[in-house]
Amino acid sequence: MVKEVESLFSLKNKVVVVTGATGVLGEAFINGLCAAKATIVVIGRNEDVAKNRVEEARNAGCKAIYIIADVLSEQNLIDANTQIIAEYGRIDALVNAAGGNVADAVIQPTSDIFDLNVSALKQAFDLNLFGTIIPTQIFGKEIAKHGGSIVNISSVSATQALTRVLGYSLAKASIDSYTKWMAVELANRYQDKIRMNAIVPGFFITNQNRALLTNDDGSLTSRGEAIISKTPFKRFGNPEELIGALIYLLSDASKFVNGENIKVDGGFCAYSGV
Repeated sequence: MVKEVESLFSLKNKVVVVTGATGVLGEAFINGLCAAKATIVVIGRNEDVAKNRVEEARNAGCKAIYIIADVLSEQNLIDANTQIIAEYGRIDALVNAAGGNVADAVIQPTSDIFDLNVSALKQAFDLNLFGTIIPTQIFGKEIAKHGGSIVNISSVSATQALTRVLGYSLAKASIDSYTKWMAVELANRYQDKIRMNAIVPGFFITNQNRALLTNDDGSLTSRGEAIISKTPFKRFGNPEELIGALIYLLSDASKFVNGENIKVDGGFCAYSGV
């Protein structure tokens, strides 16, 4: 007997850890998880924002706590894991939403392409790739005990050459590879008990890319205009439009989905430009 659709997508009583939860996309993820009745662990570096996210979730009737931690600090995350288990006794899912670009890693059009800021490129790479791997290593052990789902955040830049964002693009391409590799290895060891997939967002205005895509007066930069022209929907995405894919990948609705990238990009990757 097939479950009722509502119960297929429900996350009731599931403990979901969200890294990067204090960002713009993180806010949408928290709201969506709350609507799906999940128990939420907000992990980020901005305590004021984290506290506010938790208060809003609790006011909406959800269980939620926040933990201030850096996803590149193993000890921070080990301590967070201890706190989560003490509070809830288990972890059922992980959303690796920490990431984004690093300002100094953005390559300017007039820059010498053979004089890149390698240190900044490494920072962008570490934040996005190892900021996904390290939380998975720590929280994944708990998920494997009971079963559950891990969702990573990729990017259209993983498969399309986007100018100026080399470090970010390299890291997101690595996320795609890691997602597939880890999905297979998890299945080899745990069968269908734990799975890993990724969401591939198109272009959403966030704190990291706002200056690249919009001018101070809110109008589009030439780069922003180029992106809109390559997006069949002719607009940027709204963060709330990622919620459906997230809930799908975390819930029983996607129990036989593993190692996949789900694009939410308004048709950007499908369009050749012609």
